[in-house]
Amino acid sequence: MNRDYPLEKVRNFGIIAHIDAGKTTTSERILFYTGMSHKIGEVHEGEAVTDWMEQEKERGITITAAAITCFWNPSYMGADTSKKHRFNIIDTPGHVDFTVEVERSLKVLDGGVVVFDGVAGVEPQSETVWRQADKYHVPRICFINKLDRTGGSFERSYQSIVERLNKNAVRMQIPIGEEDEFDAVIDLLKMKAYYFEGNMGIDISEREIPDSHLELAKKYRAELVEKVVEHDDVLMADYLEGKEISLEDLKRTIRKACLEVKLIPVFTGSALKNKGVQLVLDAVVDYLPSPVDIPPVKGIDPATGEIIERKASDSEPFAALAFKLQTDPFVGQLTFFRVYSGKIEAGSYIYNSTTGDKERLGRIVRLQADKREEVKIVFAGEIAAAVGLKNAKTSHTLCDENKPIILDKIVFPEPVISLRIEPKTKADQEKMGFALKRLSDEDPTFRVKSDEETGETVIMGMGELHLEIIVDRMKREFSVEANVGKPQVAYKETILGEAEAENKYIKQSGGKGQYGHVKIKLKPLGPMPEKLPKTTHREEGFEFINSIKGGVIPQEFIPACEKGIKESMDRGVVAGYKMTDISCELLFGSYHDVDSSEIAYKIASSMAFQDAAKRAKPVILEPIMKVEVVTPEKFMGDVTGNLSSKRAQIEGMDERGMNKVIKAKVPLAEMFGYVTSLRSMTEGRASSTMEFDHYEPVPAHVSASIIEERIS
Repeated sequence: MNRDYPLEKVRNFGIIAHIDAGKTTTSERILFYTGMSHKIGEVHEGEAVTDWMEQEKERGITITAAAITCFWNPSYMGADTSKKHRFNIIDTPGHVDFTVEVERSLKVLDGGVVVFDGVAGVEPQSETVWRQADKYHVPRICFINKLDRTGGSFERSYQSIVERLNKNAVRMQIPIGEEDEFDAVIDLLKMKAYYFEGNMGIDISEREIPDSHLELAKKYRAELVEKVVEHDDVLMADYLEGKEISLEDLKRTIRKACLEVKLIPVFTGSALKNKGVQLVLDAVVDYLPSPVDIPPVKGIDPATGEIIERKASDSEPFAALAFKLQTDPFVGQLTFFRVYSGKIEAGSYIYNSTTGDKERLGRIVRLQADKREEVKIVFAGEIAAAVGLKNAKTSHTLCDENKPIILDKIVFPEPVISLRIEPKTKADQEKMGFALKRLSDEDPTFRVKSDEETGETVIMGMGELHLEIIVDRMKREFSVEANVGKPQVAYKETILGEAEAENKYIKQSGGKGQYGHVKIKLKPLGPMPEKLPKTTHREEGFEFINSIKGGVIPQEFIPACEKGIKESMDRGVVAGYKMTDISCELLFGSYHDVDSSEIAYKIASSMAFQDAAKRAKPVILEPIMKVEVVTPEKFMGDVTGNLSSKRAQIEGMDERGMNKVIKAKVPLAEMFGYVTSLRSMTEGRASSTMEFDHYEPVPAHVSASIIEERIS
């Protein structure tokens, strides 16, 4: 069975942005113009196709990344259906609490359309998603949306992209009119004006540029050409000789530079007013990569540990990455996967190289948001979902058993907030455990643990809204009623100094005794070296160095020493919080021919760690949030004064239209209920955004109150 679309005509891309920039509205227009839906669902009316969860409809926000497959015939290719391209689109959330959805989507996508609010320009979460795209080296184009809004300014938004995100952003279009006079867009490559008419702007009319905008268009086209020819020596020579550069050469060079993330094309329009979206789809075809344009995916051979590659080709061995789990009320668990190489048929067996399990792939579905289209086979470069895989989790590699490969895992941020949860009735108790396991499998930034001291269940996530949605989903999807406590900050502990400790664990009780003896050294974890020695094991927040010489501790007991230290780190030494960023070196020890055992070395190591950590300047760490407040000028003094009382570091102030923007770093512990107090302080006219930035030691007086609260 052959593929119905050549790989060159496939585009896997995401719609990414700050909350409220208009991502979902843009996605809905894309569905309409590509013929996937016959009416446009509006976010504010709770009818968007991609926002299909009940919570999304109620709140008017995107919570889970929705995958859509659709087809686009570029508008400049007329009715030639042989030119149709397949789009696999993921509409991602903009709220920082659901950043996991953006992270995993960018890992498996080839390109991105970054949407900006034409009034606000670059916002805090715009910078976060941009950094995530940089991390995965994702080529992208920009769409400055909402130019019809009061205060909309293409030039101001464009300059914010150049100054705060990438100086290589380049105008591909400029608007004709702004705010309620926004009428059309000018294509600077073709030097034509485009008007969007008919039902929902479906008819595109190409006209000459109005005289009022001609000089400006000529000026910006000259800038565009100058920036483009920098990326091609032949074109640069022609340009310097005064030759006219052809449209084909310009587009070819823009594509090449865009694929290398050396140029960021910027487009504009208003998705809500149906202006400009089709030209962005044309740009996706012209400038974003197909699977064959991206470098071969790299992975590790599980047998040898060597780095191996897989090209985007149907003839290569099968390799795919599971990037998302989702519970479907009709078919059970869906495992979303991106195929990097080879092909796989429904009914065949796949090998999970991460776990070593082999499973039958019963059914494969292609995704249309919450609707499913069953398919028999998926090929390289495609995104689909498997029904009924029991052991596959997020970040697992699915591959050919005879040619195994382990692909890079997706790294997710640690939760920063927790709360206690308990079932309301005995009947809810059993269901709650099942529901929490399902939800934590779906979302790697949502964790569940049992408090050893109280036996209570604690859930952890990325923010108050994140946990609120989880509790709501438990009630609606799993019929579990639960009582929840107040949100708590996810503190951590670390050490600032160095210390050594020695411990002997000896127990004689008749018969075989216990004997374990270790000496360890603790120090703060330094930066990752280029190459780790074989005696060093390093993972997130912890490094274990085995410096034992001459077998004074037998090799089989070394893992028990490491396990004892890690378990001790989970308990902390200041206030019982998990410890992080610690390097532990096993220096010396001894053993007994008869009495030495794994448990003895584990206990000895654990006690030595506790002793050393208490003397290595232990401190409590707290999450620091990056906060941005947009407020009318008359409330600025009140807002900054209030932030200062919350131990905030005010980092800067800007203007955005008629408003002032205050940027600050504030401890999360001080920010509970901030949105409500901000509204009452500013007559409901200010807004704020908050996202995790880093952990840092808490001041001494705050540390004392945290310990006191923890004890009580």
